[in-house]
Amino acid sequence: MKNSLRSALVQRNWSGPAQGGSRTPRHARRAVSRAKGIRGARAAGLAFLLAVTAATIGGATYLVTQLAGPPQQRPSAQVPPVARRSTPPSPHVTPASPIPAGTPGEYQVAEQWFTFTESSASLGTRTLQVDVRFPDTQPSAAAAPSAGRQRFPLVVFAPGYRQCSGSYSDLLSEWASAGYVVAGVNFPRTNCNAAYPDESDLVNQPGDVAFVIGRLVTLSGEGQGALAGLIDASRVAVAGHSDGGDTVAAMAAMSCCRYPGLRAVIVLAGAEWPAFAGNWFDAPTPPMLFVQAAADTVNPPAASLQLYQADSTGVRYYLNLLGSDHLAPYEGDGSPEPIVEQVTIDFLNQYLAGRGTGPGAMQSAGNVAGVAQLVDSGTLP
Repeated sequence: MKNSLRSALVQRNWSGPAQGGSRTPRHARRAVSRAKGIRGARAAGLAFLLAVTAATIGGATYLVTQLAGPPQQRPSAQVPPVARRSTPPSPHVTPASPIPAGTPGEYQVAEQWFTFTESSASLGTRTLQVDVRFPDTQPSAAAAPSAGRQRFPLVVFAPGYRQCSGSYSDLLSEWASAGYVVAGVNFPRTNCNAAYPDESDLVNQPGDVAFVIGRLVTLSGEGQGALAGLIDASRVAVAGHSDGGDTVAAMAAMSCCRYPGLRAVIVLAGAEWPAFAGNWFDAPTPPMLFVQAAADTVNPPAASLQLYQADSTGVRYYLNLLGSDHLAPYEGDGSPEPIVEQVTIDFLNQYLAGRGTGPGAMQSAGNVAGVAQLVDSGTLP
């Protein structure tokens, strides 16, 4: 259990798109700088968090609203509610081939907002605003939406405390431009717009992510809509930053919250959140990549190293970012974010899409003198 405090995590303004549509990947617009305001502070510490019962997944229903812009704009038709399953369905189904994933900028990126509403007796109503970026391969207007479309691996991303997916738009868009469907989940009680943020709700976030995976796979299986025929449900990964990193680490390695069938997991500045009830790393894990800035005072390196060293059952990597802080490697496109971008894409190519050329690509991108060091298999940086 982690004993140090996380503190002073920032709050960001909502930065969703003005409307849906395609965007140019960042490799073609590097010269554009983005000033980001920082406000607010986080005071709660992991060592003093009261234990909270982990999320239950059973007995819920859902509604879906598809949006062309941010969630507060222009809702369209709702999908009839269905019962939520007590155990999330395994994403292992017959995959499409080939898996067209690999190079940043390979695809133009389209973006679509969705709102998923789930209800359960134990948790009440939870509204999840989901920002989905995906390769823009839509056929001509005369063709059926799902006709002739390639299927792409799915990566579901969990933002940090009092953050929204828009803060990570550069990183997530680059993943999508490399051939991945990338869904950013804005959690109901810890997002950047929450009037009364509640960090203890983190224990319910693995259930939220599992719920979103199921909804996206369902939408992909339908004959109409932006995601129709787009997702390869046999290739699912999760990624997250800070509290979102804790969330996805639990989905991979915590007995309370393990999600079956994950192909890969990316933990950016994460930790073993103490309020999860169960055991860490008591079963085999999917391939995991831990990324940590050496000068991060919000999530100290010891927290990520604890996860990395405890994960002795599967493939694991640790990307050590020298001298960077809690936000810069993941938000915006300044150094060392391009290194994080490339190493994470190489990791996804290798372990999620199955199109990598071996660990050499990761090693080449992740070992930069004076900036970054990539180690694996329990070797310490």
